[in-house]
Amino acid sequence: MDAKESVPAEPFDFTELLRPGLPPAATRWTGFPKYNFVGGHNDTDSVPVDGLVAAATAVLKREGSSLSTYGMTSGPLGYRPLREFIARKLAQEAGIACSIEEILITSGSLQGLDLVNQVLLAPGDTVIVEHMTYGGAITRLQRLGANIVGVAVDHDGLSDTALKSTLDLLRSRAIRPKYIYTIPTVQNPTATVMSEARRRKILALSSEYGVPLFEDECYADLVWEGKRPRAFRALTEDDRVIHIGSFSKSIAPALRIGYLVTGWPLMSRILAIKNDGGSGAIEQMILAEYCQGHFDDHVQVLRKTLRRKLDVLVEALRSRFGTAAEFEYPAGGIFLWVNLPDGVDTTRLAQVALQSGVAINPGAEWMTDSVAGRKRLRLCFAHPSEQVIREGIEKLAQVCQREFPAAATGNKAHR
Repeated sequence: MDAKESVPAEPFDFTELLRPGLPPAATRWTGFPKYNFVGGHNDTDSVPVDGLVAAATAVLKREGSSLSTYGMTSGPLGYRPLREFIARKLAQEAGIACSIEEILITSGSLQGLDLVNQVLLAPGDTVIVEHMTYGGAITRLQRLGANIVGVAVDHDGLSDTALKSTLDLLRSRAIRPKYIYTIPTVQNPTATVMSEARRRKILALSSEYGVPLFEDECYADLVWEGKRPRAFRALTEDDRVIHIGSFSKSIAPALRIGYLVTGWPLMSRILAIKNDGGSGAIEQMILAEYCQGHFDDHVQVLRKTLRRKLDVLVEALRSRFGTAAEFEYPAGGIFLWVNLPDGVDTTRLAQVALQSGVAINPGAEWMTDSVAGRKRLRLCFAHPSEQVIREGIEKLAQVCQREFPAAATGNKAHR
């Protein structure tokens, strides 16, 4: 053995130094499973690679020298041309009138969520969320020690009657929630699109009880028909609505570009803690360059691709599960929210199915009441090919019927 070679030392044990309350340790990544229905991945072939390459070449030749400074001479809010595009996009599609000084570029919409929570929340504060909602929002609130109050959703999204009852109850206990978190346009996981009439009722409650709204519209570009109701922020003249969005679902998740829209009083407090030197500069430059002339056409094609995959998934579920799998046809997006019969535990199903190469999101992760989510699951249909969708649902049905024979046998539409 060479004198400089030695047996690897035992790893330093940090166990006793870790702070309390950390989530469980992550496992080593070994690649995606063959039948991957989890996460927010998108269609591989729909990533506009050639367009992004051309955009990168053009913008870097023209403005690459601006990478020599933090903020690219655009300042801490982010690359100015990208903010200008977002302002035009929000005005045209969501009805939001905002200046580029009210738009902050973030490292994915998740950073926007984290920044708002850091500015507004302290341990013990109360937050109202939809009782079926984004799992990442739930886990973040839990780690902050927030009191999470779930409110029912229906075919039109967050229920205004249930919200009023909740606000009345909290007021009777002298509790003022810090915000109401909602995903009104292509809700995650239910994929509903809230009507403008419902939005106005919820805005009225927000005003009456003095509770701001936190509006997450990450999937709003993927409404099948291409038209959506005006955003909450477009329906009020004050600044009580905080708005976040993303390019992860419309262009590519790995770009990690999102945005946050709010007035300067809150924005100034957010900027004071966003001390990361700015979100990825090259990504912002490329995205702005590409989107100026290609965004609308790209999203129109993407919607058709995703809807075709959804139809394949629906047909596969009806064929293999029949009436045992209940769901509403989504208004857009990349997820199908499925309800299985009593007796099915989708957390256990997810563990067993993964052994057969099938990855699913159990419903307990997407509900404030994990027991109520026990028999639900969320399937992402955007990333797998149509053939993989068919094969994956076949595998999932076999596992489900083996593990839960009494509960998972519905009438088959056909075989």
